[in-house]
Amino acid sequence: MFDIDKWQEIIATIKKNKMRTFLTGFSVAWGIFMLMILLGSGNGLSNGVAQNFMRDAVNAMWMWSGRTSIPYQGMKENRQIRFTNSDYDLIKKIPETEFASGRYYISGNRLAYGNEFGEYTAITCHPELKEVESIEMVQGRFINEVDILQTRKSVVLGQDIYDALFKKQEAIGEYIKINNVPFKVVGICREGGGTRHRNAYIPVSTGQKVFNGANRLHNFALTINAQSIEESKAVEEKVRAALARKHKFDPTDRAALGSYNKLENYLQTMRIFQAIKIFIWIIGTGTLIAGVVGVSNIMLIVVKERTKEIGIRKAIGASPSSVVGLILLESILITTVAGYIGLVLGTGLMEGLNFFVEQQYATAAASNNGNGDIIFRNPTVSLNVAATATMLLVIAGAIAGYIPAKRAARIKPIEALRDE
Repeated sequence: MFDIDKWQEIIATIKKNKMRTFLTGFSVAWGIFMLMILLGSGNGLSNGVAQNFMRDAVNAMWMWSGRTSIPYQGMKENRQIRFTNSDYDLIKKIPETEFASGRYYISGNRLAYGNEFGEYTAITCHPELKEVESIEMVQGRFINEVDILQTRKSVVLGQDIYDALFKKQEAIGEYIKINNVPFKVVGICREGGGTRHRNAYIPVSTGQKVFNGANRLHNFALTINAQSIEESKAVEEKVRAALARKHKFDPTDRAALGSYNKLENYLQTMRIFQAIKIFIWIIGTGTLIAGVVGVSNIMLIVVKERTKEIGIRKAIGASPSSVVGLILLESILITTVAGYIGLVLGTGLMEGLNFFVEQQYATAAASNNGNGDIIFRNPTVSLNVAATATMLLVIAGAIAGYIPAKRAARIKPIEALRDE
């Protein structure tokens, strides 16, 4: 292994056939380079999608009312299902519910401050909507329980609304008008999951009272205790069954009660990315194997060219193991050095791309027009993967040289000396 003469001979052979060695090494370097690029790109897409999901609580669920499409217990279809505050209380009592908020929509949302005005979305909600939708407070506070109990005319403005109405001036404590009704600004926020912050949040009790909503609610946003798709579906069906019993509609009627289960969507998406990663490994490994096959073919040619030399070695007493070792070392050297170069170039390119992506993300996050949403994050390859790839290279080099080495070891000295 550490025989200086053997290594000098290997290096001399490589120098003698520079172009052949270069092309052989290039095929291996290209294979590992592409493997790193594919793995890094797959990680970048997976991380970006996962982070966008994290903008809202991953275990969030939204439910909204509609019209029945199935007759139920003697009642005809096309009945309007109307949620009320008591439905919110019902959902809160379900043990698997973590956070929940009812919402009542207000139509014609004209927001004004002084001479500035615009059309935005006013959302009436409970305080826990902040947790469900991962709302980030920039200034002030969010809606609280005191606002609900005292039906305060408090409002939390999205960043875009604040920028448009106040032009960077102090807003906390000021009054704006929502459909000509004055509301006191108590906070400024950025909404999770979006790049536009054009929602204004007010207490649900205030919205119902001021805008003639009585005790009406249009939908619910909640988070649930669930770690798998099966658990998530079970909780969803439990909530659906409770509301179906109260409003007398078929629990399977999706038109009467619509829903969106984010955890189910998230887990299914992550499974797709796991499958993509496996596919990437297959493609990358196949590319690497193609390079290794090229190395093996070249080493067969080397053995053929050096048949007489190998015969002389064996004639003067060289053991088969020393011949095998010589061929194997040359194969491993070419494969490992070329593969390491491809590995360094691939990971280096991914690190450079990651730096650029992070700069773009930081710029987007610092701007007032978005919260830095991006679908491609941290496209790097982990140290474990790099170590695994390096190990594969060494093994691949050994495999590539084994068959030619065994052929060289079987050469009989008398036949080798006759070879032309």
